[in-house]
Amino acid sequence: MTSGRLTYLARASFEAARSIASVPPEHRLARLHGHHFCVGVKTPAAPHEETANPPVLLSERIAPLDFSLLNEHLGKNPLDESIARWVRQQMNHLPILAVEARSTPDSGVVIDLSDNIQAWRRYRFEAAHRLPNVPSGHQCGRMHGHGFEVVLRAEAQEPAALTQDALDDLWLPLRNALDHACLNDIPGLENPTSEQLAAWVMHRLQGSTPTVNRVSVYETATAGCHYDGTHYRIWKDFRFESATRLVQAPPGDPRRRLHGHSYLLRLRLTAPLDTVLGWTIDYGDVKALFKDVYAALDHHRLDELPGIEDGDLSSIVRWIAARMTSRLPALDRLSLFEGWERGVQLDLGSA
Repeated sequence: MTSGRLTYLARASFEAARSIASVPPEHRLARLHGHHFCVGVKTPAAPHEETANPPVLLSERIAPLDFSLLNEHLGKNPLDESIARWVRQQMNHLPILAVEARSTPDSGVVIDLSDNIQAWRRYRFEAAHRLPNVPSGHQCGRMHGHGFEVVLRAEAQEPAALTQDALDDLWLPLRNALDHACLNDIPGLENPTSEQLAAWVMHRLQGSTPTVNRVSVYETATAGCHYDGTHYRIWKDFRFESATRLVQAPPGDPRRRLHGHSYLLRLRLTAPLDTVLGWTIDYGDVKALFKDVYAALDHHRLDELPGIEDGDLSSIVRWIAARMTSRLPALDRLSLFEGWERGVQLDLGSA
């Protein structure tokens, strides 16, 4: 069995209205408004995820917020970070490692064990590029394009919404340079890989306020790169459609019956930058090395595979890690979701 640190990920959502008193009166958040809020918690692994069932517990605890006025529950300032702290308090019977609260799909906050607030915002631009240093015949050597997404993350003071507004101001001149352009024509992006683009953005924001501590570039819907100023961490996503049953689930739990999911797997790899190719690892190489493992999972009954007899996420992610760590030594994290609400994360090594 592959070693590593396993954590559980649970998410839930609710609809609610709010107004914020701590922002300037002219700020849009000061007006009564509403959102489809999403919250998530990260907890250490229990002996069997089936008995802990964090997603069900989370949904039960946030139920009072659904279709409510948040000010009646959280006071004058029901900020995203206030929601995250409220959720943490409601889940205090579990050892919560981190809580996330999102008021929109493109912005949110994460609060860790030390109550540090990380605020983030997602941005988009459309651009063309080609990679000039790839081997002959590589598809990325041809001129093509993407709908890129960039996520900026920064340490925030309260209210975090003002940090997010500041990120908007930092991003605007970069968007003007990148959007509807050929990236190769921009100085510093002559070899515009995801890694080089993330570094280009980070370097242009150095010394700015707030201090951006991570830039994430989504080149496609299934692949991208994080850069924190030192480490490049790429990821590649895979979906597989499979059946399972959880033999360890409590009596009466519907997951004991044969059922199925559209699983989402993310492989994350940390490696040095190849200064010639401009990337750490080719996304295509990750896909090729995972091909036979994917074939064993996709459109199969997982609890009949040796080593996954329990049929649960923990067993599945460890089974995958056992087959991929020797092929991809740079692999340092696997995240697996069986639906939007429930997932596990397996961290390998110290990264």
